[in-house]
Amino acid sequence: MKNIIITNNKYVYEKYKDTNEIKYDEDFTYLDVLEYVRDKIHKGHKLLTHPLSGSVKPNETPYKTIMISKNKDSMDYDSLMIIEKSITTAKKFIKNKPTPNWTEKVLDDFRVIDLTLIENVMNKII
Repeated sequence: MKNIIITNNKYVYEKYKDTNEIKYDEDFTYLDVLEYVRDKIHKGHKLLTHPLSGSVKPNETPYKTIMISKNKDSMDYDSLMIIEKSITTAKKFIKNKPTPNWTEKVLDDFRVIDLTLIENVMNKII
């Protein structure tokens, strides 16, 4: 395995827990996932998926899955710039309009969307 998946989405965790290294925390917010990834980038990991992938805005969904490199190297400044801009963007969206308290059905739809985004990446790297 050449990557690590960071997620707060139980569907992603269930699908990939046996085949990939995964950091799953259901208590992470969308912003927590981004900040966790930022901390990993500071330690030498590199972004493999864009933090703002998909068309769902950061204040619409509570779920986020990001893939980073398993191997650590010197800090990748492109990855750092992308994650920092993504955190700024997410904070702006959340401040202007916080994520609603969605029904379980809507939350389930957001889990599926997030899972589909990472599945598309996984299908391309296999």
